[in-house]
Amino acid sequence: MSEYDPFAPIYDQWSEHMSEDVPFYVDLAREADGPIVELAVGTGRVAIPVARETGKRVVGIDRSAAMLAVARERAAEAGVDLDLREQDMRDFELDEAAALVYSPFRSLLHLPTWGDKRCVFDRVAASLQPNGRFAWNAFVFDHAIASRLHGQHQEKPVPHTVRQAPHESRVDLELDSGAKTSIWWATKNEWLGLIEVAGLEVEALYGDFDGRPFDEDSREFVWVARKPG
Repeated sequence: MSEYDPFAPIYDQWSEHMSEDVPFYVDLAREADGPIVELAVGTGRVAIPVARETGKRVVGIDRSAAMLAVARERAAEAGVDLDLREQDMRDFELDEAAALVYSPFRSLLHLPTWGDKRCVFDRVAASLQPNGRFAWNAFVFDHAIASRLHGQHQEKPVPHTVRQAPHESRVDLELDSGAKTSIWWATKNEWLGLIEVAGLEVEALYGDFDGRPFDEDSREFVWVARKPG
């Protein structure tokens, strides 16, 4: 059982504040000339509209069987073609090289170490066709915001408590139901290092999904990397 299985019934409610990412990933998918892959597909929140709007099949990778079960049901209801696979994104395998791999909703932050993230980047680089793209987003960690929220109980989007562990660059999230998960933040230079060691190149870094430039006021990394042709 994955630690994310308990989040499957409430995932849509948990992620309802994040909607502006969908058009961004849909537009990238429209431009993809080949297979499309979503890492940490969850319940299909992004993959289903990507498949619906582009008419293309989307391969969805996730290690939570419960999340994938919800995604299968919703994809069938929407009449879209998702190829859902229970795999860990650190060692996923594809049948053919992808034109686009993307990972929305800050999913890469659930990987504890830089080494874990490097495994993903190496697998992505090996799985992309020449000139293929890798896109993802992650929050820009703000110590002031984290300190303000530390230990605070919040009712929305579902009742939960946030605690930070700065000595491990970690934020812990615990639902009132008892379900727990953690995220480990990464800096701009850490992301750049991961891109470089995987042999990818930066195509773009935006400060939000509307394409605004990334600057000192940005609170979201929106990355697009490319495998050299």
